[in-house]
Amino acid sequence: MQTAALVCRDGAVDWLCLPRFDSHAVFASILGTEDHGFWRIGPAFPPGTEPPRATSRRYRGDSLVLESEWETPRGTVRVIDFMPPREGHAPQLIRIVEGVSGRVKMSSALRMRFSYGRVVPWVHKVDGRTVAVAGPDSVWLDTDAQTYGKDLTTYSDFTVGPGDRMAFSISWQPSHRGAPEAPDAEAALDSTTEFWREWVEQCTYHGPYREAVVRSLITLKALTYGPTGGIVAAPTTSLPEEIGGVRNWDYRYTWLRDAAITLSSLLRTGYREEARAWREWLLRAVAGDPENLQIMYGIAGERELGETELDWLPGYENSRPVRVGNGAAGQLQLDVYGEVTEALHLGHMTGLARSDYASLLQLKLIRYLETHWDQPDEGIWEVRGPRRHFVHSKVMAWVAVDRTIKLIESGDADGPLERWRELRDEIHQDVCEKGYDKERNTFTQSYGSKELDASLLLIPQMGFLPPDDKRVIGTIEAIQRELSTSDGFILRYPTAGDEAGVDGLEGDEGAFLACSFWMADDLAMIGRVDEARRLFERLLSLRNDLGLLAEEWDPRLQRQVGNFPQAFSHVPLIDTALRLTASGAYGG
Repeated sequence: MQTAALVCRDGAVDWLCLPRFDSHAVFASILGTEDHGFWRIGPAFPPGTEPPRATSRRYRGDSLVLESEWETPRGTVRVIDFMPPREGHAPQLIRIVEGVSGRVKMSSALRMRFSYGRVVPWVHKVDGRTVAVAGPDSVWLDTDAQTYGKDLTTYSDFTVGPGDRMAFSISWQPSHRGAPEAPDAEAALDSTTEFWREWVEQCTYHGPYREAVVRSLITLKALTYGPTGGIVAAPTTSLPEEIGGVRNWDYRYTWLRDAAITLSSLLRTGYREEARAWREWLLRAVAGDPENLQIMYGIAGERELGETELDWLPGYENSRPVRVGNGAAGQLQLDVYGEVTEALHLGHMTGLARSDYASLLQLKLIRYLETHWDQPDEGIWEVRGPRRHFVHSKVMAWVAVDRTIKLIESGDADGPLERWRELRDEIHQDVCEKGYDKERNTFTQSYGSKELDASLLLIPQMGFLPPDDKRVIGTIEAIQRELSTSDGFILRYPTAGDEAGVDGLEGDEGAFLACSFWMADDLAMIGRVDEARRLFERLLSLRNDLGLLAEEWDPRLQRQVGNFPQAFSHVPLIDTALRLTASGAYGG
């Protein structure tokens, strides 16, 4: 809940930013080579050979404590990885090696490279502890194992037998301060396990998909920056949407859209404290300037997220460029007003304590939309081509007005009710006249276009039209025909391959997992519940061995692609599970 470490199947941490999700990476080999920083703990292996991959791995119960096991000819060994929740303190990564059977030779190789793999730190000993320093940052290694330096890497070689445990930890600290307190690894493991057990107990969902729902909820909680309540879209940057392509973006920020839908899933499953913290983050980030609402902010509410390219990193499987920052922060995306208003409305409906300023913010957002809803924008998918009158943006503008009208009707706010009812009707009529193709019986991506867009699947879910409306059913069926992959998953919109398409980019991308969950939702809403369940369970089968999802699925390569793990995939998983459970559409 401050940053995240990605652990490879060979026991290597190949991505870790310190001290925050959006800080410079200390381990960046996932975007390059081992020269860019990693920390591997696993069975020793001969030089020149590949490190052995774990035979199995799992999370310990309903927690974020990762257990990786290797079964070797000489015995079995387990590595336990976790980050203890440390409210008010900088993050730590703790790794405990546990002997299970036999006697296994182990190796730890720690290669810290600051500034996304570019800077070699000064590594030295202080009172028997190893510290790496570079500019404002220091990282302290604590272990009882003997360590030695070689090739600008800190190594440790040791052997474990049954019941043996050897702990390693790294702790971030500003370099101008003294040494941080060395952690008690075993006590930290117990407290971390207990933290997650108590948190999961709050979950109000007890349906047939509980395992998948709980794992998704834990993932969303982990993507929340604890000190502020901001929620990152993903903890990584530049994991490609197409292997070898240019669709590589930095997702380590708080998108209002992603955070708002995350909030809705947390509220629906009993987590009000996270909702309250996010609402407070929103009010601080937007401050008194809702007319200049950004689509995303830094995790503490920062506005400046300038986009640059790191030319010294070759990229994940040579997918370049590697980007940090995100230029889309300056885009106009009118749908965000709807998502934020919907989140505030849901919080109000589920008993979140009233906030007068939240209500005031909602009213200010609608006053802005009154004079701007009919403008073209970049839309939900952040196109880098010309602005358009995207249908989804107009629908979400309607949602913003509709939910604000309901707030006023409930007596919890004052506003020009009749004027805004007329505005709601005006937007609705505009969409139905200009965004609907009568000949094909489908809504389209934008006014006057022939292209489809999977965001249109949200029309019935937002209450813009009822599910049994022939235009809704026609749109669902058109998207199934035109945006479905060979294995039945849903693309966001048509891409143009080698030419720049509607999004202004060359290349293609995989099936967007959120859109595929939206399709399952819609199928359930129009009564095709068995089909919805089958699609949902196929989507669940795409999760990795730990139950995690990236942003997209590449049907050609049969693998996940995009930043990982992705909040925008885990949120609709939860929502679809709730809908299918309510409909009774699940197998035995």
